[in-house]
Amino acid sequence: MKRKILLAFTICTIAVMNVKAQDKEEKKGGFKKENLFTGGNVALGFGSGTTSFGIGPYFGYSINKYLDVALSLNYNYISQRSYYFDIKYRQSIIGPGAFVRVYPVKFLFAQAQFEQNYITQKTLYASAYGTPNEKFKVNATSLLIGPGYAGGREEGSPMYYYISVLFDVAKNTYSPYLDNQGRVNPIFRAGINIALFQGTSGRDRYRKRNSDY
Repeated sequence: MKRKILLAFTICTIAVMNVKAQDKEEKKGGFKKENLFTGGNVALGFGSGTTSFGIGPYFGYSINKYLDVALSLNYNYISQRSYYFDIKYRQSIIGPGAFVRVYPVKFLFAQAQFEQNYITQKTLYASAYGTPNEKFKVNATSLLIGPGYAGGREEGSPMYYYISVLFDVAKNTYSPYLDNQGRVNPIFRAGINIALFQGTSGRDRYRKRNSDY
């Protein structure tokens, strides 16, 4: 597991160094409020006896045209069932975190996202067991890695949509992104990204570019 995490971080580091090298010719400057953005996503996950749903708002900053970073807060609800023992599990998760997106081209990106998940789980036993239901709380660290597609991402565009598929390479025992047999579930996320403080100049450039087609 540690090797997988180290490999993921190494790949992200190399990617960031590569895009920075490509961006040498761009004009350097300090903080630009027009580079701020916000957005959110919905998440669906399906696996063996597992269904999950989640929402996740975020707030971030575009360092350059190749690299975005953001703070995020996710809420997820997961339902699992053990068919062997007729036991159901219900989880509610709140997961603050952060992510980085690297765009090798304007419409494709690779994402690495850290989450610290605070989990409340209920175990519901079949009535035949005569066992009272249980409830406990735990936390788990996740590292989500995967590719994505950004539609309508153009310079000056006030908004674009994206879809991604992520995998928890950390594989923590209590990760909400594993099925009841410990296998990693793909997490599909789709949402919108909204530019902040862009001003009329950015929107005018976007309208002019699109009017040329």
